[in-house]
Amino acid sequence: MITGKLNLLNLTVARQMVKGKMGEVDCLVIPIEKNKLFVGEKGIYLDLIAFEIKEQKEGRTDTHLIKQSFSKAEREKMTEEQLKAIPILGSLTVGTIQSSQEPISKADILNADDDLPF
Repeated sequence: MITGKLNLLNLTVARQMVKGKMGEVDCLVIPIEKNKLFVGEKGIYLDLIAFEIKEQKEGRTDTHLIKQSFSKAEREKMTEEQLKAIPILGSLTVGTIQSSQEPISKADILNADDDLPF
């Protein structure tokens, strides 16, 4: 089993309180174009790549670092500084068990004028 964590605050985001059915709800707004997310027929995707950690820090169990992945054409447009500046979004650990959260259903996807479903 492989488990992992992503720090979504390392993307370009806005964290704000939004009024919903249960009162004020802490939300994360992720701009699609600014974060170079892929819009497909069945969803919006953040392509990821994992790199094995060669030198493990003492006390850490992480085995891989996660960064956003880009197409070859997109990478070739970037400077060396831009490539190095791609933030680490999270980490993976091979061999541990972690509880999972329920995925968001399509029913939870909102139109801009809808109230929050929570």
